[in-house]
Amino acid sequence: MSESLTKQNVKAYRVQGFSCAGCAKTFENNVKKIQGVEDAEVNFGASKVYVKGQITIEELEKAGSFENLKVRDEKEQKVDHEPFWKQKENIKVYISAILLLVSWFLGKQLGEENFLPTIGYALSILIGGYTLFIKGLRNLSRLQFDMNTLMTIAIIGAAIIGEWMEGATVVILFAISEALERYSMDKARQSIESLMDIAPKEALIRRGNQEMSIHVDDIEIDDMMIVKPGQKLAMDGTVLKGTSTLNQAAITGESVPVTKTVDDEVFAGTLNEEGLLEISVTKRVEDTTLSKIIHLVEEAQAERAPSQAFVDKFAKYYTPAIVILAILIAVIPPLFIGGDWNTWVYQGLAALVVGCPCALVVSTPVAVVTAIGNAAKNGVLIKGGVYLEETGNLKVIAFDKTGTLTRGVPTVTNVVTYSRSEDELITITAAIEKGSQHPLASAIIRKAEEKGLYYNDIAMEEFQSITGKGIKAKINHETYYVGSPSLFEELHNQIENDQKEKITSLQTAGKTVMVLGTETEILAFIAVADEIRESSKEVISQLNHLGVETVMLTGDNQRTAHAIGQQVGVVDVEAGLLPEDKLTFIKELREKHQQVAMVGDGVNDAPALAASTVGVAMGGAGTDTALETADIALMSDELNKLPYTIQLSRKALMIIKQNITFSLGIKAVALLLVVPGWLTLWIAIFADMGATLLVTLNSLRLLRIKK
Repeated sequence: MSESLTKQNVKAYRVQGFSCAGCAKTFENNVKKIQGVEDAEVNFGASKVYVKGQITIEELEKAGSFENLKVRDEKEQKVDHEPFWKQKENIKVYISAILLLVSWFLGKQLGEENFLPTIGYALSILIGGYTLFIKGLRNLSRLQFDMNTLMTIAIIGAAIIGEWMEGATVVILFAISEALERYSMDKARQSIESLMDIAPKEALIRRGNQEMSIHVDDIEIDDMMIVKPGQKLAMDGTVLKGTSTLNQAAITGESVPVTKTVDDEVFAGTLNEEGLLEISVTKRVEDTTLSKIIHLVEEAQAERAPSQAFVDKFAKYYTPAIVILAILIAVIPPLFIGGDWNTWVYQGLAALVVGCPCALVVSTPVAVVTAIGNAAKNGVLIKGGVYLEETGNLKVIAFDKTGTLTRGVPTVTNVVTYSRSEDELITITAAIEKGSQHPLASAIIRKAEEKGLYYNDIAMEEFQSITGKGIKAKINHETYYVGSPSLFEELHNQIENDQKEKITSLQTAGKTVMVLGTETEILAFIAVADEIRESSKEVISQLNHLGVETVMLTGDNQRTAHAIGQQVGVVDVEAGLLPEDKLTFIKELREKHQQVAMVGDGVNDAPALAASTVGVAMGGAGTDTALETADIALMSDELNKLPYTIQLSRKALMIIKQNITFSLGIKAVALLLVVPGWLTLWIAIFADMGATLLVTLNSLRLLRIKK
């Protein structure tokens, strides 16, 4: 939705029956002209209209009567559509086709001169092409040359030169083409419609001592929702009572169920597999993670991909050029080389039909809609066609280390003690570290708790942070220091060689070394490591195999960073970086490679995510910041969606290029048939209809791409 429509008093409606982007634009303009409407915007991909101002559904349907559009409130349940073959638009095609066949048969029996076949063909043209002519003549009066205008001129022209049967055939084939195009677009949109059906519309709520089934619109924050085994969750919330496994595939794309217990966050649309859960509702229905996903996917489909912008601009000049070309084909041969007027006017009319930009205009949006819908079902939110295309062109992906390639939960791996017991030294370190905000402090405190040490009982005085190096505090009148090896090099002038070797060997193994000591001696080395994600190595390998260069960015020291980089298999490692250094490095990568992605958690890495071509946030489910700041959000906290996203984007790019090339190529070939005079209205309509159907079906292949 554009900025002009993000203010209050904007209402969204779902529209059924759009067959082409041009029709959507006409509908938008019609809505804008309605009294009481300040502004309106149509999202063709999601089949929605946003209206600012006062309007009724009846007025909207009247504005869409040229296409027989049906409108419903955004929140209203989806109505079951009539079967494709029963739709009113298609019944006219059946009548028209029967009249054409009867007229053709009469022509064979009574001879070409008889007036009855001509009347039959004329009726066939009027019944099958009534809607087309209304649109075409209206556009012609305004000098707007779209496909309806071109087809209207061609069919009326065919009738004037006596080609009644050809005119009737073109009407029927065009009507079939439009019906199939409408059917294909609806198929592409079903990926979003299916997202809307994931969460139930009612939930069992306990208020006081009473349990009742309530519609989701009436459920309030802090209501108690009861979810039985085998039921889906209707709302986001926090578990207050019970333990169960939840299938979160609808939100994160992960099919492996996740265990949830008291205080865990749960999402609408997930399936409760085992236990009974009592959940405190934390968000209203319009703010749930599922609602956000649906909203973002629909908005993404309104974002124009670069190739779509090119096609739209091209079609703007292409259509008038075709009209001029058709006039020249019809007029020049009879005037200058003595050609037969009937023959060349017919060739000009056929050129008009070939020139319809249907296939070209639909070549990109169908592919974008299908790819974004497929990605959403697999737990990847792509926030626009532009990011879909950019991802397909990526040359380099930069990864934040902590929480992205690693789990972001540091653990103590080694304790090397000098002169005192391990338990005593861990207790002292934990007592000092409980006053620290450093991420590694939590690892030491967890270690003390695992060992059952009473570090909280120790009295600590004169706690002080030594910026960038460590901390110090006084216990039992003795000052202890906890910090990096460089802090102790300053304190003691130098560290003994055997101790230096121990530090180096631990760092080479990818561990961060913290030192505990006093002003005169070193008491212990505590090695802490951040566990590498199981999927990291495989994902990096897949990306390198896809020809994407991988870089790891971290604030950690060189030795630890290179050890982890080597384990996961990244091509390049940049260590010791502050957040502003990461930003600078991303800018340098963009200058060198142009197309660069940054993968992070969407909070700490916000500047680097914003500076990259495509910002990818991990663990988008339940994280509003990640959903809002990134261009692509991986809903689960797993990296294995990244290679799938790149493959999907590359496939989408390839299909878009195939569609544009094919739709222009088939028209060029058909137009060349004008030279020997072989182009017929039959061939012309088959070239146009065939190209439109083929590019639509080609785009639908994107639904088959799986993780």
